[in-house]
Amino acid sequence: MKKNELPLHHVSLGEKVIIKKLDTNESIKRRLLDMGMVEGTEVECALVSPFGDPKAYFIRGALIAIRNSDASSILVERVKEEAK
Repeated sequence: MKKNELPLHHVSLGEKVIIKKLDTNESIKRRLLDMGMVEGTEVECALVSPFGDPKAYFIRGALIAIRNSDASSILVERVKEEAK
């Protein structure tokens, strides 16, 4: 993991990130890719369950719930806010 990367499950509610790498086994990786979790895709944390697991994310116009155990293998980078 690079210095500016973090696992998806560390993303806070309302925060936007960009997918950098899927660091998981092939069967889960295929599922994530089928859901649109490809490198360069913007993801926003939209909902957090009462106990914090799972979280729901907006991915390519869809709302997808992902368990923290699976989200821990998705490495992301925070979106830099543009100056106004």
